Amino acid sequence: MQPTRRKFLAIAFGSLGASAIPLSVFANNNWPNKPIRIIVPVPAGGSLDILARTLAKGLTNSLNQAVIVENMAGGGSNIAFGYVAKAAPDGYTLLLGWDSLAINPGLYPALPYKLDQFAPITLAITAPQVLVVGPKLPVKNLKTFIEVARRNPGAISLANAGNGSPGHLAGTLLESMADIKLSNIPYKGGAPAVADLVAGHVDALMVTLPAAIQQIRSGRLNALGISSAKRSTGVPEIPTIAEAGLTGYDLNSWQGILAPAGTPNEVIALLNQEMVKILKDPAVKKQLVSEGFEVIASSPKTLAEYLATSTPKWAKLIKDSGAKVD
Repeated sequence: MQPTRRKFLAIAFGSLGASAIPLSVFANNNWPNKPIRIIVPVPAGGSLDILARTLAKGLTNSLNQAVIVENMAGGGSNIAFGYVAKAAPDGYTLLLGWDSLAINPGLYPALPYKLDQFAPITLAITAPQVLVVGPKLPVKNLKTFIEVARRNPGAISLANAGNGSPGHLAGTLLESMADIKLSNIPYKGGAPAVADLVAGHVDALMVTLPAAIQQIRSGRLNALGISSAKRSTGVPEIPTIAEAGLTGYDLNSWQGILAPAGTPNEVIALLNQEMVKILKDPAVKKQLVSEGFEVIASSPKTLAEYLATSTPKWAKLIKDSGAKVD
């Protein structure tokens, strides 16, 4: 059963003392006095690693304590979600959450977590999905892609970062709106899917923009469109899918940091303060934008509201599209 919007928001609202908090506040409690882990729910090498390692480096410096990135893939991200939900609420185990945290309640009949088992810290960044084609399918634009797909139902293979991933659902929405049939090819993460597309093992891929941006810039992959309503700040030359022919197409991916529910408010507030500072650093922000991200760096409340509103939207898309996990 899904938690009510009010119940989930209450968790965040209890963690909103995130105005400037000096580290001296924690001197008596000696926090942090051991390494902090950021659990990433997908394999290493994807776009989630970029944010995790950026924050880990900044927090290691500002907190004077090691912050370690640990990839814990599997189960459509549910293994990592369940692990962090049940972790001690002491601030030493954090989760890099993404769309699947809100998608999975509408996709899986049983989950090892509930949304109210997490305390939001910050909605860090957003990034669109991008539809890219490789050497096996040398089409130049979305219009041609759709025409080829209509002439050959099921012949075009469309890879994604895994069943139930944002790319999977973005591809399903593309099929529905364009009235085409593609062959779904799920991978265990965006990085191996990108590698196989470059190698010509699949025709096309729907993946978070930062996971493919370097291959797009190198010319190895051709970007046909991004999923968000607006063009990317970092690569404005790529049209939106809506502009390219599917009016009304609009999906955006997000990444943020959460802790187990019950983590002390002071710890949540300090972590928010430090993460927002890192993300708003001009050099860091410039780098993230160049990677295809849009920097948000929000309060805990904003992430809580985002989750509370996006979860039913994903559930409706899943129901309407008939998307399923194998």
